[in-house]
Amino acid sequence: MTQAEKGELENGKEKEREREQRGVKRPIVPAAIPEPLQEHVQSDYILVIHPGSCNLRIGRATDTHPAGIPHVIARRHKQPGQPVYRDKWLLRDGLNRPESNEQRQNGLKMVDQAIWSKKMSNGTRRIPVLPEQTRAYNKQMRPAILDHNSGVKWTNTSHCPEYLVGEEALNVNPTDCYSIHYPIRRGQLNLHSGPGGTLTAVLTDLETIWSHVIQKILEISLKDLKYYRCILMIPDIYNRQNIKEIVNMILMKMGFSGIIVHQESVCAAYGSGLSSACVVDIGDQKTSVCCVEDGISQRNTRLCLAYGGSDVTRCLFWLMQRAGFPYRECQLSNKLDCLLLQHLKETYAHLDQDICGLKDHEFQVRHPDSPALLYQLRLGDEKLQAPMALFYPATFGIAGQKMTSLQHRSHGDPEDPHDEHYLLSTQSKQDQSIKAADRKALPKPGMYEDSRGQCMDSSDRAHMQDAELGSSQNDSMVSGNDSEEPPTALFSRKTAISQFEGKALGLDKAVLHSIDCCASDDTKKKMYSSILVVGGGLMFHKAQQFLQHRILNKMPPSFRRIVENVEVITRPKDMDPRVIVWKGGAILSCLDTTQELWIYQREWQRFGVRMLRERAAFVW
Repeated sequence: MTQAEKGELENGKEKEREREQRGVKRPIVPAAIPEPLQEHVQSDYILVIHPGSCNLRIGRATDTHPAGIPHVIARRHKQPGQPVYRDKWLLRDGLNRPESNEQRQNGLKMVDQAIWSKKMSNGTRRIPVLPEQTRAYNKQMRPAILDHNSGVKWTNTSHCPEYLVGEEALNVNPTDCYSIHYPIRRGQLNLHSGPGGTLTAVLTDLETIWSHVIQKILEISLKDLKYYRCILMIPDIYNRQNIKEIVNMILMKMGFSGIIVHQESVCAAYGSGLSSACVVDIGDQKTSVCCVEDGISQRNTRLCLAYGGSDVTRCLFWLMQRAGFPYRECQLSNKLDCLLLQHLKETYAHLDQDICGLKDHEFQVRHPDSPALLYQLRLGDEKLQAPMALFYPATFGIAGQKMTSLQHRSHGDPEDPHDEHYLLSTQSKQDQSIKAADRKALPKPGMYEDSRGQCMDSSDRAHMQDAELGSSQNDSMVSGNDSEEPPTALFSRKTAISQFEGKALGLDKAVLHSIDCCASDDTKKKMYSSILVVGGGLMFHKAQQFLQHRILNKMPPSFRRIVENVEVITRPKDMDPRVIVWKGGAILSCLDTTQELWIYQREWQRFGVRMLRERAAFVW
């Protein structure tokens, strides 16, 4: 150090001491650390988003519980006289076909046979309760007026808001000029031919709902989202194009600085503290089953069933109507009536076969601009029959609909030239190209030959090597990749698709089929001993014991001898099963192994969907 430098250093120290004596603090300037070298991201600046068909759960990774609101938006009409459009909740296509009623009756017969054939825990037979025994009583019931003012009001729209979200959207007066949209139905984007059903419109609804919750409930300014990152939970069987568009919306439109995309089943395992489990996620619109082994979703075990809690609610309404439901004005097209029916299901439905005979109940109907009414209701087996429809889905009466979906291979993406199809085609011809290389002239300087014998420059070659490296890493992480399946496994998989796809599998049969698709007997034993049920669709009294009994009775005889214990877990760590997936996403954000999974905004802007294939913890 020169004398001049020493002098400057001493002068600097003297000035620093003078500032301290005067009480002037030196400003702290944060160091700019490149994104790849950053240490653990502060969990306060990570938002965990779990979008569902019925509810949205979102919160900081440090929150004990997420904020939860109905995942719905009401949009004001831009022009007077515009036709009103309202997405259905409990109603769905396939209920009014000629074969629907026959299918429903056949399903109910199977439910009744299953109920009556099983003895109660005290050894006695159940006494069947027929609808005729309750119909006469219920039909003569008249409501009692509790109060001439129900105390319930429509959402105030006098200031003509452009949109309303959540509870406010559900309570919009039907005479107001608002259309109701659910952006997600049965786990996928709600694309349809009606108003607001385009991809752009649905993504706009998602962005509006999420931005509203972030601002109003989480109290985060949208301009500050550039300091936040996001964990997004997606279904196990996902639509690649939809996920690509949602990620693009989060990073480029909402302005998050980074994102991790992960599957619901793996997050459910994280949230419950299990490394391996057969995850059964029963939501409002769909039910998914998937086996997770050592934190990896097994691709061949994934099933998605197109029914859930809302179908149980509608089935209970049908059964109560058979029994003379006294609230005769109840309509499935009325959102407030749907909320009432959901409350009745959550209050009275059960899977306890020891509960037998007729019971008297009462419920209140509170609608805006109407008196509060009290109804008396007598029910028998209807409370057990409705949730049992999950095991005999013909009882739902859904005809002509695709009821079971399996994981399909990707059709490719024009923005991702080095996808699995490219790698599969190049790997299969590699030996031929090597042999042909000796007979061909050498390429020009600075050029390389790919495995198809075509010339490419060094940058293209580097991209191909990166793609092959990323694919080999993903293949080693996830067993069951279609491109690595032996011919026998591929044949059995095609057989499974033709056998099950489109048919309405019962919940217990879906679990058994998913476990049967595991690669080894050891894995199957592991899955039978850890069946994790999450979501809000099976929160009935004695549901755990009921499902466990069904699995035990129907599992293959060869496994009954070697599986020590079939365990069904419905409330791990006494947590609400509806928030376990969200909790798993919050835990995921804090793990050391997930720090390399972040996709940053500028990377997405440059490489697009290729980042999902490279960074996702599952085979994209």
